[in-house]
Amino acid sequence: MNEDLRNILLGVAATGVSGSVGWFARTYLWLRKLRRKQAFFGLPTGSDCLFVVNRQMGGTDSSVHRRDALALLEISALIKDCGANVQIVEHDTARQGFGERAEFCVGGPISNVRTAAHLESMLPGVHVDLTAEDTADRGALRVGGETYRWQKDTVEHVLLARLTTEAGARPVFLVSGQTAVSNQAAARYLARHHEQLARTYGRKSFALILKVVNSRAYGPDVTHLVADVTAAARTPAAAAS
Repeated sequence: MNEDLRNILLGVAATGVSGSVGWFARTYLWLRKLRRKQAFFGLPTGSDCLFVVNRQMGGTDSSVHRRDALALLEISALIKDCGANVQIVEHDTARQGFGERAEFCVGGPISNVRTAAHLESMLPGVHVDLTAEDTADRGALRVGGETYRWQKDTVEHVLLARLTTEAGARPVFLVSGQTAVSNQAAARYLARHHEQLARTYGRKSFALILKVVNSRAYGPDVTHLVADVTAAARTPAAAAS
């Protein structure tokens, strides 16, 4: 074997080894990222999860607002990435417990009775103004001594929470917005920031207030984190006061 041929063979071998190492490294990093994502959402490969949809205000009992349907699409992409399966149920037919499988519950307590149940049992420090009158406090979120009011097309708030009751239980992700736009905004925020949320909270519960700004012009795209209200939301209002 002459020198040139040997150099060619060595070059091919080195390229093959380098490519294999790079492929294994990329695969390892991808798998690690996937496992972290699955752990945060409680969605191991092949698992089942529940998506609880609310009803459209002013619509028929089974109608869903277009923005809430878009929120479903935002979250469905996350579920698909994790290799999990989703079952979609209406809010008033989801008569089952939580913790055995992950759950995504969308809509405020006015349009989603399961949201109302989750707030009462797991976030007793959160109060939502349910009055039907057109007042400044209609739909307002109150938690930790602060009131987050809704100003039509200008400022809308949404509570985004990850809730677990015990170690090993699958989480409930709660999206309780003042409007359908804010529900979609929270779903999009979760999709875009889940890695940061996982680094900050791990597998623990959290409750965040998000603000959607000028939805008439920007839709759900301009969304800001206003406050982490985890401690106050999990403390009954009477005990806090």
